Amino acid sequence: MLNKPIALSTIIWIVVVLLLLAGNIFFIVEYNSLKSELSKSKIALENQTINNKVLDFTKLFIEKVLKADDEVDFETRLKLENAVRNLNDEEVLSQWQKFIDSKTEIQAQEEVKNLLELLVNKISL
Repeated sequence: MLNKPIALSTIIWIVVVLLLLAGNIFFIVEYNSLKSELSKSKIALENQTINNKVLDFTKLFIEKVLKADDEVDFETRLKLENAVRNLNDEEVLSQWQKFIDSKTEIQAQEEVKNLLELLVNKISL
């Protein structure tokens, strides 16, 4: 058998191909890492948006209902109804409906407590 020496240009090409392969592997790993980070950021942004909506509704409810000196007017009720529907949360909407449908003041107070507790629990840290 004849041993042919490997030409310098062949060695250079092998090194270049190995470097390109290593570069591709590096970029694939970085891409997957960034993709995962982006996914986590999207979830965090969605949670923050939901939290802001819940807080906005809660502030409005406290300001317009709990701190009200007289009966809540139609425009304020409509504003509250739109805000609670804007939350897109069936559980909160259901509790809101229980509050709205209260027949007595004691029942309304109990439903307000339940509503506020639910709203606070909806805010994720």
